[in-house]
Formats: sequence, C-alpha cells, structure tokens
Amino acid sequence: MGLCMNSLSLAQSSSLNTFHGRELKVRRAALGNEPRVLTNLYLDEINIAIWQRQLSEMLKNSVDTFIRSNPTFQLSMTVAPETVFSSISESFGDSSQMELCENIAELTAMFCCLFELKRVGLRLTVLDRAMCPKFHVDKVPCRLITTFQGTATEWLPHHTVNREKLGIGSHGQPDDLSGLYQNPDDIQQLGCGDVGLLKGELWAGNENAGLVHRSPALATGERRLLLTLDFSD
Repeated sequence: MGLCMNSLSLAQSSSLNTFHGRELKVRRAALGNEPRVLTNLYLDEINIAIWQRQLSEMLKNSVDTFIRSNPTFQLSMTVAPETVFSSISESFGDSSQMELCENIAELTAMFCCLFELKRVGLRLTVLDRAMCPKFHVDKVPCRLITTFQGTATEWLPHHTVNREKLGIGSHGQPDDLSGLYQNPDDIQQLGCGDVGLLKGELWAGNENAGLVHRSPALATGERRLLLTLDFSD
C-alpha cells in the first residue's frame, strides 16, 4: 500500500511554540481515507494518525460470525509478518474466518513495514465493557488500534488536556470532574473500522505529549472486537 516508500524520509518539522519564555509542544491529528496518511506519524507535531477506512460487507459478516461464536475470545501473541496469518488462523480454529485473518495479517505487515519491525505484539479481544475506562497515555513508542465491531476508542486533542490531571493527578475523580478537559465536545472518537496510530510517551521527543485516550463505554449487550499492535522487545 505504499506505506514504506516515504515513512522514513519524512522531514522532521518544528513542533514547539514559545509561551512566556517556556516551550510548549504542539500536537495535532492527521486524518485521511488512504493508508498513506499513517506515515504522517513521523512528523513531530502529529500524535495520532487515522486511516478512516470502511470495512467491506464480507469483512463485517466475518467479524459478526466470529464474535457470535467466540463471545469471550482473548488472544495475545508475538508474531512476524510472514507467519501472522497462519498463527491467527490456528488460534481461530475456524477456516470460515479467512477474511478477518487476512485483514489482521495485512495490518500487521503494514505496521512492521512502517516502523521496520521484524515482530510485533498482537492482541485481539472481544470486550463487553470498557477495558481502560479512564483517559490515559501509553508508555510505548506507538500503538495501532482498530475496532472491527462496536464502539471505538475515544481520545483528546493535545491542546485540550490538563496533563496534571492524568493518573493520580485526578485524585480519584472521574474524567468529567477532574479537570482533565473542560468541554465534553473536546472528546473525539475513532470510527468503527478506522485504523489509528497513537504516538506514546516513549516515542523519542514525544515526552509529555503521548496521545490521551480511553476505552469507550459499551451499551448493555454490546460487544466490541479490538485489535492492537505494539512494538515487540
């Protein structure tokens, strides 16, 4: 899909503004309906890149069948792009899920290509509740997130966040009362099927600017199929 052609050659741009003699990091989102938008994560000022994709009806049907047959499925493994399809297929134990297996394998290959990785940590989980219900940042360089079915990940633009209210800074208060953000309209959300690359705190130069995000609340009876990919040690 052309992700590897330009990802490493993107020029680093300035991401700092000065306010009262203090440097403030500027971060924003990159959105597009083609996978090449994901290469924008290499720009300093981007802390989330979103490929706004539409899932095919065949893939939606494959996902729906899978969730109905595996309502509590959880998978965590380290995979290489050349073996991920066979590893996923074996874990599923059902040849009818070829469309889902192929899509996961494609995303894994893209992620490895974009960041020149030989192996990645893969998690595929069916959820019936919010896994991480409070806004937080990830202590990783970058994480790929996509929701194949159900409500997708929520996130906050960098300029709307009072980072002192993250974690213990919230003093146990819920996000809407802690002062982490001021306006409910600040909360953004990935669409079902979207592929998000979330820049974390361990990306070089992105300290105190990792994307703030959380798992969404799910309606009673709703199930969500979530895929995440991480750098492997």
